[in-house]
Amino acid sequence: MASDYKKILVGVDDSRDALAAFQYALHRAKTDQAALIITSILESGEMNVYQVLNKDYVHGEREELEQHINEYVQLAKQAGITDVRAVIAEGDPGETIVKTLIPKYQPDLLIVGAEAKKGLAKHYGSQAAYMAKHADISVLIVRE
Repeated sequence: MASDYKKILVGVDDSRDALAAFQYALHRAKTDQAALIITSILESGEMNVYQVLNKDYVHGEREELEQHINEYVQLAKQAGITDVRAVIAEGDPGETIVKTLIPKYQPDLLIVGAEAKKGLAKHYGSQAAYMAKHADISVLIVRE
């Protein structure tokens, strides 16, 4: 295992664990001079059928998520991370990160919070556990 990572992917939402994961990702990226990719997943499974069919609702949710993730990007830049980008995807967070984002962006390390603020995973299982089990890269799960 390499002691220095070149590219770190961190998943964020508004949970305390995700915020702790983001703080650790900032530290790790700065220490290793690594690129930082900040992602958040729009969970369409959390919307009812009327919301999914309402393009204005989905667009509004995505706009709100974009604004929120851009705040994380600004925090990373203020912390001295020079190579930082935001990625928003849609779907099941664990599957989307493992099957889509990791192959596309090829990070060396995935950092996620132990518990999500909302979603089915909060009640029926852990997205973090899924990612740790199925990702083909190192996964660090942070608990606040």
